[in-house]
Amino acid sequence: MINLRKQLAWLCSASVWCGTAAYGVEPMAPANTDEQEPARLRAASEAPALGIRPVDPADYWQRLERAEAQIAELQSQNQTLRESQSPIQQAGFNPLHMAPLFFAHDPEIGIIREQTRSTSSLMEAAKDPSKPEAPKPKKWFDKLSIRGYAQFRLNEVTHLDEDSAPAQYVGDRSLADNQNFLIRRARVIISGDVHERVYVYLQTDFASSGVDPNSQFAQIRDWYADYYLDEEKELRIRVGQSKVPYGWENLQSSSNRIPLDRHDALNSAVRNERDLGVFFYYTPVWAQDFFKDVLERGYKGSGNYGLFGVGLYNGQGGSFNEANDNVHVVARLTLPLILDNGQHLEVGIQGYTGEYAVTGSAIDPPGTPPGFSATTGGAPDGTVGTNSAGISVQNAFTQPLSAARDREGWNDERLAGSFIWYPQPFGFQTEWTVGRGPALNAAQTSIEERALYGGYAMMLYKHDTDCWGTWFPFVRYSYFKGGYKSERNAPFANIDEWEFGTEWQINSAAELTLSYLITDRTNTTALTPSAGNPVGQSYDQFDGQALRLQFQVNY
Repeated sequence: MINLRKQLAWLCSASVWCGTAAYGVEPMAPANTDEQEPARLRAASEAPALGIRPVDPADYWQRLERAEAQIAELQSQNQTLRESQSPIQQAGFNPLHMAPLFFAHDPEIGIIREQTRSTSSLMEAAKDPSKPEAPKPKKWFDKLSIRGYAQFRLNEVTHLDEDSAPAQYVGDRSLADNQNFLIRRARVIISGDVHERVYVYLQTDFASSGVDPNSQFAQIRDWYADYYLDEEKELRIRVGQSKVPYGWENLQSSSNRIPLDRHDALNSAVRNERDLGVFFYYTPVWAQDFFKDVLERGYKGSGNYGLFGVGLYNGQGGSFNEANDNVHVVARLTLPLILDNGQHLEVGIQGYTGEYAVTGSAIDPPGTPPGFSATTGGAPDGTVGTNSAGISVQNAFTQPLSAARDREGWNDERLAGSFIWYPQPFGFQTEWTVGRGPALNAAQTSIEERALYGGYAMMLYKHDTDCWGTWFPFVRYSYFKGGYKSERNAPFANIDEWEFGTEWQINSAAELTLSYLITDRTNTTALTPSAGNPVGQSYDQFDGQALRLQFQVNY
């Protein structure tokens, strides 16, 4: 290393020599003892009239000593910094560990960031802080973001009991006879703040299917706007079609859920988990941070649906026409907590009430009287049908109990509790519901009000690896007994099943889920007499096992 002291000393000495030589004065060495006064230059009057005051050489040496001391101190500080570790290094920081914060495993992470205060802005920041300038409004294409995901499935029935009904699973058409690959979901989401107080969310599913099993079309899933009543985004009013705040798993995005399908007990409460209505949510800032944190950390959160929520909605289910003049009322209260050891958990309670009009379909139940069959369009009493335009009409195929009662609907009310222990790394989820609602009677001839109850319990584990992504092994038990109102004729269902498997998050854009299903569930398809289908097989039990596989792509 170059000796900086010697170099500076040489330069200063040369400067002194040159300066004194210009005045005709020989340079003198500085005094080495305190008793001896340093030599002075000649009087200023003897110097050439150049307008420059002669400089004492001793001053150069004093300045040099001070500079050397400062340099030595800086070198010492620099060496200390090199030898010590920063707090981030001491914590074992690895940039790859921050990937979940910047590369969302599911679209819900981007959504909740938009719904959290201080994470979105409609104004562009000034380019240079030293030169403040008025922020410019963002262009329309800067206000909105586009994201989505797609799920590709394959189900294979591995075992079917001898007396079992045909394989059928509500929500998954590929778990049935003569089925193979299926595009379960193909979602495109557009969302963002279009105003400081207005947030929009538009989600379309391109994998929806109609009556024709060969058809696929785009269907609205969510189409709503949030109006914030304050700058902190704590109070908001949501208008449009969105998820109904009933059930933690119902609110959790399908892109973020580990099992391939939601459990039936709470999911049967709201078809497609969504409906058209108006909702009010209260989410204090600390709760916003909690909901955002559990998603960004990869704990499989459900999103921001408020600490408290209440709303009015049609009641027939998302993307379905209203069938009566009544509305449903729903309320939900959830309490997110963080224990002293950092464990995240959530406890909630929710309930709703309303009148539900059951959509009918022709069946031929056992022991039915003459004339009540598919050949004459027979459907259970107490239901409504649909015309060619898809509008609900009074069922005139049978002798109804009361046309007014069918149109008004049936009492529909439920209460449920939720407990979520987020996977850190062990996790546990459970939700159970009780209530009353419309259901097909035992004779399969009419609708009546019947009690219902059920729920699920699931254990899971979060395992992070250095190079093989994140694994979520799980096991879930589900049970439900009651009217499946969202299915035609509201069949009375008995569901008792186990499912276990694992989700593998390969990277931020790809996930693979493999599970095995052991089920004893009611086939909710309305069957009519046909070859190989004896009369009375409608709503029998599907008792069997299936291997399930899903590949998900996030974009």
